[in-house]
Amino acid sequence: MKRIVNALGRPSSGKRAYATFVLCMMTALNLPAQTLTTICDFGGAAGQAPEAALVQGIDGNLYGTTSAGGANNGGTFFKMTPGGALTTLYNFGSPNGVSPYGALVQAANGDFYGTTLYGGAHGYGTVFKITPSGALTTLYSFCSQIGCTDGGYPYAGLVQGANGDFYGTTTMGGEGTDGEITGIGTIFKITPSGSFSTLYNFCSQSGCTDGQVPYAGLVQAANGNLYGTTEYGGANGSGTVFEITPGGTLTTLYSFCPVSGCPDGAIPWAGLVQANNGDFYGTTYQAGANGLGTVFRITPGGVLTTIYSFCSEISCADGAEPEAALVAATNGDFYGTTAHGGSAPQNGLGTAFKITPGGTLTTLYTFRLQDDRCLHGCYPAGLVQDTNGDLYGTTTDGGEYGAPYGYGTVFSLSVGLGPFVQPRPTSGEVGTVVRILGSGLTGATGVSFNGVAAVFDVVSGSEITATVPTGATSGKIEVVTPSGTLSSNTSFRVLP
Repeated sequence: MKRIVNALGRPSSGKRAYATFVLCMMTALNLPAQTLTTICDFGGAAGQAPEAALVQGIDGNLYGTTSAGGANNGGTFFKMTPGGALTTLYNFGSPNGVSPYGALVQAANGDFYGTTLYGGAHGYGTVFKITPSGALTTLYSFCSQIGCTDGGYPYAGLVQGANGDFYGTTTMGGEGTDGEITGIGTIFKITPSGSFSTLYNFCSQSGCTDGQVPYAGLVQAANGNLYGTTEYGGANGSGTVFEITPGGTLTTLYSFCPVSGCPDGAIPWAGLVQANNGDFYGTTYQAGANGLGTVFRITPGGVLTTIYSFCSEISCADGAEPEAALVAATNGDFYGTTAHGGSAPQNGLGTAFKITPGGTLTTLYTFRLQDDRCLHGCYPAGLVQDTNGDLYGTTTDGGEYGAPYGYGTVFSLSVGLGPFVQPRPTSGEVGTVVRILGSGLTGATGVSFNGVAAVFDVVSGSEITATVPTGATSGKIEVVTPSGTLSSNTSFRVLP
């Protein structure tokens, strides 16, 4: 379900509130090949409705936001240990932004960057920076330009490019080629210090064939360009996949067909993920062979293949209407969630699933009512793979508090994947200092970039800093620890 909580007009002091510490109850559910554990139930000062995926911090903790609740009823920023100890670090409220819906990104400097859908100086959302301890700085308030030519209502989070700048989308505003305000979205760039520029205004092509309403965020590909989706528009009005250069040149790669009778899907709400083979994978919310969404693969050149159509089983036991982006896991498969459906047709309130690059789907878990309560969460949002190998996610409803539907949960899903390391950033020139995130890194004896040994320093059990060595080429990072050699989940790109 696409649920947006309009928090405009709610009373707010706009001041940073004290931290709230919560030790959440953990409930494990043993499944045939995996274990789902409810780590935390939201409610009260801890916030409500965590819409965004979590992000693993350099310190090994998980960080995230809720879109509502908290001291100002405008959402919260929180830290959570893998064991479930939650600390509320910041309470959102206008004029510093209301309702963060997009996932955070932790920059190389250690701070987190994100967006709020509402609030700010003009009420149309913000871009903010927040430290791991909860000190927030508003970098930009949307609709600062006459007629909102800079855009407004940024639903998605940001992506940090190889140049250090951040890129994002807004769901409204912007200016067309005829000088009129189109009101259907923009792509923007903002520096870590807050210098803002609009890169592209949608509906700048006749008939809006370039798309409308970029609801999801962007991903930077190995070629340096950014890729994303629009919810509507395109040649058939049902959304697009596009490529845009860091300089703002946009190419529409694919237009989804009309919703009715559309086998390739329609209305992509989620963004894309690039696989190791260079192709992108994504989901559509509607259409497909059964009308309730798809998983697709698309090449950088725009050749799209539908690899799965949801609701292919009786009563949609495999799920329906995926909203969140897929996660490319270390085993080469993808993991994701659907907002509806599942093996309990009368009670199915979303699923967690695995899908291979070839399109073989396995439903891992169905979120459902139990005794008329959504105790283990319902309506799951996005997933993230922790460096311990497990998947972590949120549900926007459910939990112990606020029966029957609750205020949302955090869960972990163990699927048998082993630990790995993750570089921050994922690209850089020779001589760049890279933070390597992992677990059990104390006592590491070696770090290499695609086989070339690097100078490194063990900062903690969850962080190593290493310098990209002379002669290094693009490829996996490996860290030798007392427990074995850990490889990075993605290739590190060595820039010229």
